[in-house]
Amino acid sequence: MANKNESALAPFKHRTFAVMWAAALISNIGTWMHSVGAGWLMTDLSPSPLIIALVQTATTLPVFIFALPAGALADIFNRRSLLLITNVLMLAAAVVFASMVWLGMANAVMLLIFTFLLGAGAAFMAPAWQAVIPGMVPKDQLPQAVALGGISINLSRAIGPALAGLLITLYGMTAPFVANAVSFIAIIMALVWW
Repeated sequence: MANKNESALAPFKHRTFAVMWAAALISNIGTWMHSVGAGWLMTDLSPSPLIIALVQTATTLPVFIFALPAGALADIFNRRSLLLITNVLMLAAAVVFASMVWLGMANAVMLLIFTFLLGAGAAFMAPAWQAVIPGMVPKDQLPQAVALGGISINLSRAIGPALAGLLITLYGMTAPFVANAVSFIAIIMALVWW
């Protein structure tokens, strides 16, 4: 049984994978904090159920629109550079939106636009991220690395919304958006280090 557990965690023995996995976890937690904060904020900005539902659309529609071009870009360009550029742009969008919320300048349209922009960034990141994993671990550990990536996503889905609710309760509506912006710093630093 111990050997089985060891083999499941074997990719963590590779420093690059471990650092990038942790950074991705932090960034994904930030993404889920934004998602919860956006839904919560929209209920304050607009009482319309349709407008509130559009928050989820703004998050997921970019994946539908940009999945194919994002995959092509990941095949054409240096993946590390593509990830770095995408995350820097997402950091900029997150900082601008967090500032707008803090200054009381956010409205329903701006919330949808910035949520769409962050969703577009995630859409461009996904294929490049999937493509770099094989370069971080030996071929025989690739299944474990992919499984650990899935665990990271599920962990972030559990932690991010809970943290967002806690931050909103303790510090106000701006907090999850600031936390999301800060979460991009972890992945940018990891990509620069790599």
